[in-house]
Amino acid sequence: MTLDFAVLWDQAEPFDRFLGRIMKLQSLWEGSTRAAVIPEWAQLRFSQLPHGLRLLVLNADWCLDSASTVPTLARLAEVVPGVEMRVLDRDQYPQVMDQYLTEGTRSIPLAILLDRDFRQLGHWGPRPKELQAFVRAHLDRDMSKEAIHLEIRKWYVGDRGNAMLREIGEIVG
Repeated sequence: MTLDFAVLWDQAEPFDRFLGRIMKLQSLWEGSTRAAVIPEWAQLRFSQLPHGLRLLVLNADWCLDSASTVPTLARLAEVVPGVEMRVLDRDQYPQVMDQYLTEGTRSIPLAILLDRDFRQLGHWGPRPKELQAFVRAHLDRDMSKEAIHLEIRKWYVGDRGNAMLREIGEIVG
């Protein structure tokens, strides 16, 4: 199935509208949004993209990884000219999500990286590689789900979005 990214972009909502309707993990979303800062290196890196960057993000309000990363992407779009972001609800767009499965699952967040003309540059998600390796190493083994979630949260707080921004920067050139 070929996706029409221009149509999907028009159907997607701005981040502030999404924030206004979240029902789950509200305090985490709000805290992550307040704390989101884009380091100077990332502002410089993304401001130099010759064809801009559109981040079309599949997301859900119940997702810990989304609440920990999507606010940073929204802040990137706020502070860097030429970078824009819109959000699609994962469950309302299964035909999109199914094009980007992670090990057969509908894992989010998923950022589809587009240039200003809606050409796909790549995609990123559902979490930074280092953190994904940690989760894979401990899932169903030596840690409870609650303990893994606590470690994921600590990792995100310590990283402050840097790993995700570096990985997306590598993808888009």
